[in-house]
Amino acid sequence: MKFSKLVPLGLTVAIAASLASCGKTDTAPAATAEAPTPAFDQSQLKTALISLDSADLDPAIAACTDLNGFVNSKWLKANPVPNDQTTWGSFEILRERSLEVQHALVQQAAAGKPKAGSVEAKIADIWNTGSDEARIEAAGIAPLQPQLDKIAALNDTAAITQYLRDSQAQGQGVLFSLFANADYKDSANVIAYVGQGGLGLPEKGYYFDDAQAKIRDAYVAYIAQTLTLSGVDAAQAKTQAKAVLDFETRLAKASLSRIELRDPAKRYNPLSAADADKLTPNFSWTALFDTLKVPAAQKFSLAQPGFFTEMDKMLVDVPASTWQAYLRFHTVDDAAPYLSSAFEKANFDFYGTTLRGQKEMQPRWKRVLESVNGAIGEGLGQLYVNAVFPAESKVQMQHLVENLSVALKARLEKLEWMSEDTRKKALEKWASFTPKIGYPDKWRDWSGYATSADSYLGNMQAARAFNYRFMLDKIGKPVDKSEWGMTPQTVNAYYNATKNEIVFPAAILQAPFFDAKADPALNYGGIGAVIGHEMMHGYDDSGSQFAANGNFDNWWTDSDRKAFTGRTDQLVAQFDGYESLPGVKVKGKLTLGENIGDLGGLTVAYDALQMALKEDPKANVAVDGNSQDQRFFMNWATVWRRNFTESELRVRLNTDPHAPANFRANGAPSNMPAFAKAFECKSGDAMVRADDKRVVIW
Repeated sequence: MKFSKLVPLGLTVAIAASLASCGKTDTAPAATAEAPTPAFDQSQLKTALISLDSADLDPAIAACTDLNGFVNSKWLKANPVPNDQTTWGSFEILRERSLEVQHALVQQAAAGKPKAGSVEAKIADIWNTGSDEARIEAAGIAPLQPQLDKIAALNDTAAITQYLRDSQAQGQGVLFSLFANADYKDSANVIAYVGQGGLGLPEKGYYFDDAQAKIRDAYVAYIAQTLTLSGVDAAQAKTQAKAVLDFETRLAKASLSRIELRDPAKRYNPLSAADADKLTPNFSWTALFDTLKVPAAQKFSLAQPGFFTEMDKMLVDVPASTWQAYLRFHTVDDAAPYLSSAFEKANFDFYGTTLRGQKEMQPRWKRVLESVNGAIGEGLGQLYVNAVFPAESKVQMQHLVENLSVALKARLEKLEWMSEDTRKKALEKWASFTPKIGYPDKWRDWSGYATSADSYLGNMQAARAFNYRFMLDKIGKPVDKSEWGMTPQTVNAYYNATKNEIVFPAAILQAPFFDAKADPALNYGGIGAVIGHEMMHGYDDSGSQFAANGNFDNWWTDSDRKAFTGRTDQLVAQFDGYESLPGVKVKGKLTLGENIGDLGGLTVAYDALQMALKEDPKANVAVDGNSQDQRFFMNWATVWRRNFTESELRVRLNTDPHAPANFRANGAPSNMPAFAKAFECKSGDAMVRADDKRVVIW
């Protein structure tokens, strides 16, 4: 599959759109299916949860030297990355458990006789057509042929631009992204955003760096293979593949890097369609919005104008034959997971094995289940929540959120480097945080999505068009503050800056993150630190540029912003110093937002634990010889228990805003005196930073 579809697991910051009262109790029903989903017996799951276990601790490694090694090294040695994965640890194990539940639910839907048009019926159609390998194999490239014929007929700029407009309307845009999002300057309303795209490799540096030369060669070979499989003469395919790489290299030169795109100002450039048309005289944005039927003529965001200026030039000076090769390749590449085995295997061999080090393709059921999630994920989420998410988990999570919120407020009120003017604004933002736990208050309506029992690719293309239209229809309307950006079955969490919300899907609310029966230290060192992490995204280098109402607005005094930047620069330097592979270090600027979230989140979670233990002194007891403070930090490390293939790690070091897991386990605690006190560490120990090296932000 194309790299853009590969979303790395980890705590995520989303810059998009809500304001609601903190601590609201949600009493919405879990699902609205035709028939109630039977409760699922999770004791039958094959994948065992990870939990803090004294048997896993390595006495040969001192916590004061390497917390990650002390807690995780034995487990990591005993649990290498499975052949069908590229990473393996706490997140992946929870994901496997979630997939097992989902698998049972879709099988149940497929085996039954769901009402026509119901969510279950649509899930069944995707599942059945995706599982019918004989039919997919017999069809070969035929389901995609009408689209390829259209591409083959493109012979001039006018035809190419018309095709780009028409394909964009189906959610199949290749050159750039176009999506609906809250207006950065008016976060209550939705506008269109257009951003750079068009690349098949993970990041612009892959097109120039000497270290990526072998990847580029393999990519050219994959392009040629894909074109040949689609019916292009083998010799012509090789020539066209080189032309496609040159085409993308030109786009890459005009693109911004991942680090540059962390700056919200580089993602927001409002202008009218008429003014945008002047910037790209060969590509009419007015005509595009007419095709899409969206009210964006007066205002939309065209960020990265340098990219679009170059794209516009290429519409004229790149031969139509190269455009045909480029569009043909990406069309087949995007569809490969839904076509016959030759296409799917070629796609996996490059994106899975060559790029990421995955030795084996995942079993068919997991691949089809991924398609179900991509097409109708929230619909499946209805069934998932009803089957496995207990109401008491939501109640306990709400209590944890409240405690973390109190601890964060106390930190903000006492922050010595922040002036009263900025502090007032920071507390206003704190007061407007909106937590969302488990699942949405209301579920999406899927009645407009039509599936069939005939075509796997057809069902997926229909889903893409339906979901894209659903998104486009938000443009020009008020933000829907009830919407979620993740499905309940996703093992992750996120912060959304323009809504100022923190969101925790149901699937992450399991050990080692959350256990209703665990002692306080484990829950505060697990999900408590996650809650704190997401709250702190509101105050990281990017989120801190958005005000309490979600608008992109500077609420800082100049001196406070300077003081903040001085402290975050220290954190950049700290992570720049971590060597992940021989000669390859972490990018401190790329990972800064997540590292701020970790440091602030763990600090606030520790404060909240101390508050909880004062409220309930009976809970302040040692377990397996370890104090509550020690178990707090140990479970934090357990959360980041994770192995990587070397290739996967190399990709992430270039593209992932999260630092590798071992550095996340050690980084935040090494800056906290509370950690040193808990384990009686001494000055000079590797996990104890000298005062002038210790990073203190929040």
